[in-house]
Amino acid sequence: MTADSTPTPADSEADSGTAPRAAADIGSGTATARPEVVRAPALSPSRAKDFTLCPLKYRLRAIDRIPETPDRYLVRGTLVHAVLESLYGLPSGERVPARAAALVEPAWQRLLADRPGLGTLLEPGELPDFLDEARGLLRVYYRLEDPTAFDPESCEHLVETELPDGSPLRGYVDRVDIAPTGALRVVDYKTGPAPEPGRENRALFQLKFYAAIMLRSRGRAPTQLRLLYLADGQILTYAPDEPELLRFERILSALWAAISAAGRSGEFPPSPGPWCRYCDYRPLCPAHGGAAPPYPGWPAAA
Repeated sequence: MTADSTPTPADSEADSGTAPRAAADIGSGTATARPEVVRAPALSPSRAKDFTLCPLKYRLRAIDRIPETPDRYLVRGTLVHAVLESLYGLPSGERVPARAAALVEPAWQRLLADRPGLGTLLEPGELPDFLDEARGLLRVYYRLEDPTAFDPESCEHLVETELPDGSPLRGYVDRVDIAPTGALRVVDYKTGPAPEPGRENRALFQLKFYAAIMLRSRGRAPTQLRLLYLADGQILTYAPDEPELLRFERILSALWAAISAAGRSGEFPPSPGPWCRYCDYRPLCPAHGGAAPPYPGWPAAA
């Protein structure tokens, strides 16, 4: 069993308080080509990780919404997700590997149309290799699943609910499948490699999070949750257990209570550690000699 190493763009979108918007918006630092609908913050797997790791990072991402520098590998993941969404929009018989490969360049052009600044991620002459990397990840995908064999219920699907205590949960799942028996399966694509054995906690957190939402929103938990790691062709599956999910809800409620208390007080302290070297917010972090902007207050839905 293995776990995720990279948050998906959909995660960042769902819990930032805006929906929908182009996945390529992540970290681009320029205005989106489409209007955003501002929503009150909610808990998602990626924002839960942010707050647990560093409350200040949570604040700057989810409340201040300060853009981050676009990351080449995150954008490549966005591209692969866009291709897979387009692929499942085709009739099942057309979802062959050659068609998936042909969808890569048009998907990239759509991302650039939404976010022209993404083109600066690549040095001159790098685009062919970048697109080939995406095609390579898609070839691995075909070793894990046969997309011609079934039709999903939905792709890039927003799932959300409130727990009995009012804690809001929100996230995007890459795909929801329904078997002829009515059994639910939730599938998430990861374009990074699976972590080493023994480091499964984050992936299991994400899987249980989606299962908890399904349990509340549909009245039943998914029969299976599946993570597909396209960098190294590994699969993680998880069969949720309802009593376990009810216990897991208490963890989510406690985490949301801590976030809400910080939101009222404005106290989001930094939590320095080895992860700081990769953080775009270092210039705004008191732990590294910076100063965060004045706290703007807890956002409300527009």
